[in-house]
Amino acid sequence: MPGTVQAIERAAAILRTLAGGPGRLGLSEIARTLDLAKGTTHGILRTLQLVGFVEQDRVSGQYQLGGALLHLGSSYLDINELRSRSINWADPLAARSGEAVRIGTCLSGQVLVVHHVFRPDDTFQTLDVGALLPLHATALGKVLLAYRAGGPVPDLEPFTRLTLTDPRALTGALEAVRDAGWAYEVEEFLLGQAAVAAPIRSYGGLVVGAIGISGPVDRICDSRYRPRPALVTYVRDAARAISRDLGAGR
Repeated sequence: MPGTVQAIERAAAILRTLAGGPGRLGLSEIARTLDLAKGTTHGILRTLQLVGFVEQDRVSGQYQLGGALLHLGSSYLDINELRSRSINWADPLAARSGEAVRIGTCLSGQVLVVHHVFRPDDTFQTLDVGALLPLHATALGKVLLAYRAGGPVPDLEPFTRLTLTDPRALTGALEAVRDAGWAYEVEEFLLGQAAVAAPIRSYGGLVVGAIGISGPVDRICDSRYRPRPALVTYVRDAARAISRDLGAGR
């Protein structure tokens, strides 16, 4: 029986390390984690970068998973599977938070809402399944952009005066999403509304979707316009549960 190819094994180990990390990782950190020589690690990273599986930040020199690899992850997971695996966790999230729940993935540079649970009260609500939302102005979209599941940054159309239309401001916001592991927006898409979202991961830790809640600002946020910690916890717990069902392993 033929043996394994060492270079492929090492490349796979690097990709798993990047997928499991908190954000971007430097060459030395990757080499140290995998007990590889820096030269060997750099050569593999350069090859992965050439095929689009890894991206290098021009300023810091650190590495993260590339758009080509994340596109493969998104393609692997059928939208119907994402929806079916998420349904069991969306209803409890709506009940715990008291807010509407949406699950989204990327489609043609926008957020496609694949599942929507109404807020558990008697107010009038419209079903959003099939709706397309902007990536840069929604919590769901920021999650998908932060982990490059949606490809390049789209046109930054203003929806309100608070919408992030400066590419540098958006880049900073996306870095904060990666650091925190969740995203939020306050009146960036609709006045009077706020939202919180967290990533849904599949095999290898690849982000294939996002789950979030949305509602009036005074219910989602505290007096400083920051999301209430309990709501953030509910959303992240639901995202982790769905990710485990999809094989993320955490």
